[in-house]
Amino acid sequence: MASTLRTPPRFVPTLTTVLDLPAEAAQAGAAEPASPPAAAPPPPVDLAEAVALPPAEQRSDAEIVRLEEQLLHRVLQRVDLSLEERLSDTVSAAVQQQLDAMVPRLRQEIEAVLHALVIEAMAAELSENTGSVPTSGA
Repeated sequence: MASTLRTPPRFVPTLTTVLDLPAEAAQAGAAEPASPPAAAPPPPVDLAEAVALPPAEQRSDAEIVRLEEQLLHRVLQRVDLSLEERLSDTVSAAVQQQLDAMVPRLRQEIEAVLHALVIEAMAAELSENTGSVPTSGA
């Protein structure tokens, strides 16, 4: 016969806690239907004090929705902080790469413009001074 004590794959949930219910609670639970008693809604949970619920505790649909919204809000806050930092780093790196690629092209353009300006200025200066007599000591 094959061994029944196998280790399950790591993605299969396993029981980690065994709860012992008193005999009175087990009998009371079996005698009554599983409808929760009508009670005042619990006070809102402070997000800083929110903890995981024990598996045996039952929650109404409204409470489950409220807890899901609180969890979603907390997760989005954490994602927002990390996202802002990472986006800032990513955008900075991309801008720096573009600037690094633009510098040689900008230098070439500036050099070409300056070269053209110097040629025009020299041509204008030479055209104005062609008719004049050079100054000599004679």
